[in-house]
Amino acid sequence: MAEAKSATEFDVMNEVQKYITKEESLALIRHAQSYASKQHEGQKRKSGEPYMVHLTNVAYILATLRAGPTTIAAGYLHDSIEDTNVSKKELAKEFNEEIAELVESVTKIGALPYKGKNDPEYQAANHRKIFIAMAKDIRVILIKLSDRLHNMRTLEYKSEEGQKRISAETLDVYAPIAHCLGMSSIKNELEDLSFYYLNREEYYHIAHLVETKKTERDASVQQMITDITTMLQEQGIEFRIFGRSKHLYSIYHKMVDRHKRFDEILDLLAIRIVTKTELNCYEILGYIHAKYKPVPGRLKDYIAVPKTNMYQSLHTTIIGEEGKIFEVQIRTEDMDAIAERGVAAHWRYKEGKAYDARQEQKEIEDKLSWFKDFATFTDEANDQTDLAYMSALQKDVFQANVYVMTPKGRVIDLPNGATPIDFAYRIHTEVGHRAVGAIVNDAMVPLNTELHTGDVVKIKTQNGTGPNEDWLKFVKSSQAKSKIKAYLSKMEQEEKEKVSKDGERILSNELKKRGFAPEEYMDRKKIEAVVSQFSANNYVDLMYGIAMKAISPSSVAEKLTNVKFGTNDKELVEKLLSRDHKRKRISNKSGVVVPGIESMKLDIAQCCLPVYGDEIVGYVTKSDGVKVHQKDCANVNQSHARLISCEWEAHDAEWLYESELIIVAHDRNFLLTDIVTVISQCKAPMLNVGAKVNQETLLATIHLRLQVHDVTQLNSVIANLRKVDSVVSVDRRLQ
Repeated sequence: MAEAKSATEFDVMNEVQKYITKEESLALIRHAQSYASKQHEGQKRKSGEPYMVHLTNVAYILATLRAGPTTIAAGYLHDSIEDTNVSKKELAKEFNEEIAELVESVTKIGALPYKGKNDPEYQAANHRKIFIAMAKDIRVILIKLSDRLHNMRTLEYKSEEGQKRISAETLDVYAPIAHCLGMSSIKNELEDLSFYYLNREEYYHIAHLVETKKTERDASVQQMITDITTMLQEQGIEFRIFGRSKHLYSIYHKMVDRHKRFDEILDLLAIRIVTKTELNCYEILGYIHAKYKPVPGRLKDYIAVPKTNMYQSLHTTIIGEEGKIFEVQIRTEDMDAIAERGVAAHWRYKEGKAYDARQEQKEIEDKLSWFKDFATFTDEANDQTDLAYMSALQKDVFQANVYVMTPKGRVIDLPNGATPIDFAYRIHTEVGHRAVGAIVNDAMVPLNTELHTGDVVKIKTQNGTGPNEDWLKFVKSSQAKSKIKAYLSKMEQEEKEKVSKDGERILSNELKKRGFAPEEYMDRKKIEAVVSQFSANNYVDLMYGIAMKAISPSSVAEKLTNVKFGTNDKELVEKLLSRDHKRKRISNKSGVVVPGIESMKLDIAQCCLPVYGDEIVGYVTKSDGVKVHQKDCANVNQSHARLISCEWEAHDAEWLYESELIIVAHDRNFLLTDIVTVISQCKAPMLNVGAKVNQETLLATIHLRLQVHDVTQLNSVIANLRKVDSVVSVDRRLQ
């Protein structure tokens, strides 16, 4: 394969002076070159060349990318900390803190030895370091990519084992990053070089296939260029046109991964047209389609909807003379520069403009649609393991291939199978938490609807709502899953803390029963000292366990007081017997007791279905025990002789009570979907649902049977249902 020309210090300064003229900037670069030369003096590369040759070529690559003087200086110095005795502190003193930070960040990226793509721990840890460094300062990865590119260009001097190891890492780690940053020229060269060292036989096979028909192909491309040139010159459009070659790894990738034959790869005959304005791009496309028949389904407008790495271009595939197929790309000069150099082209150094690293990072977030999500994702993932971080990042950012839009036209990239909930969390965490409905392409859809590229999505939100566990069954993005789990965990903890107050009261009463002053023993530090002796992790867990009857309050009281309760303890026995226990409570499946009666069949009445917290009354039947009704149930209002007093037992948080609701609403599309979504968000399991519509009034009557923990939850469900669009009324069935 062709060998890249090695650059000299003269080449670097010659390239630099094409866009940098300030003497202080040039002096900084010269000082970095001189300092690096002194520090690396005597060091040799595997080729036998002075080590300074590598540093010079890294600086030259950065200069061709139009990097700023600070970045080029850091390029010269990027191996100083790793390969010499220079410390970060010394670099900061000799240059400045900014350069020292860049050099240290580049050094950290390469600290882990590559162990192969089959070592997930290495892959995750190394990728994570690179991405975190990139999220902080994009210049770090520009230096590292330049470093890796020159190393790959001179890889022939390594052992075969070293060649394969470095090439595998390049293909697995660095080429994908270059692609995400839109740096296609670097990405293509890294891939082809890696391909050459990893699978030389296939490399030469593909090269031979390409070369075999090169003359014929070049003639066809040249003829098409001549024809298009003549046509466009007649229209007075300013442009330049040229043929382009498909790089070898890309051809191999399509043949292997997409199972295509060599002659099926359409863009082997490829032409690029570069013009001045976007309008010119569309004009040229129109003229080409007027003359040549386009292949259906092959027109792609990446100008109106850019790729996530900022790539913009019009792509069309046309049928030329003799049925030959050509791929034509049409773009402006700026688009062409960004297509080749990506992020480096967009933020190329402009002399006279003060450089601000933070401002540049913000611009990157605004321009690179995935980078903002990536930077946010990185900030929020500090507590994740390397494998979890990389798995989520790979799925949410780098494998995202569904592109949907907000109503304002912002493109959001999502993984395959993503839903409106994934979309909502990508917009903002609170939008996800408060989502109650979704409108896709002007139609209301369920929240678990699969989104497709081109969909326009709008999320309906409502305060006071939140995600539920069912969302975890259908969301696809790791970001959404993480946010939902965090919210549910927080809610669970808050609920646990609320219930733990009951545990505190139970324990306090237990201490009173034993004759101890609760204020003396209900000290949090004292209780925390005995937590480890029970199945609890902390104070709240212990109190929650007591409230839920999973932990015996008497056992905790014994540990706190160091006094074991027994029948021989006369004082404690007397206190126990003296308690006011005139009314006995008997547990049964209804969760209701009749004061003073130890054995009686009790069942919830199906006519009014009371739930925990309702005012209730018992109705004595002739042969079926006592039926428990709501106090205002019409079926018992006239039966005073058979009514007896009853009350709820201490609330069991695990118990569920059935209830029925009647909803009246103006009929519309997706009405039932919205209602079911609200009930699901309120965590009230549904047992069945039925609906009918009055064709004269167009009013829908919906009967719902659901389960709730208590009347507070039921009232919350009713209140939220009343907020649903077109709902007229929501009532409980009382008879």
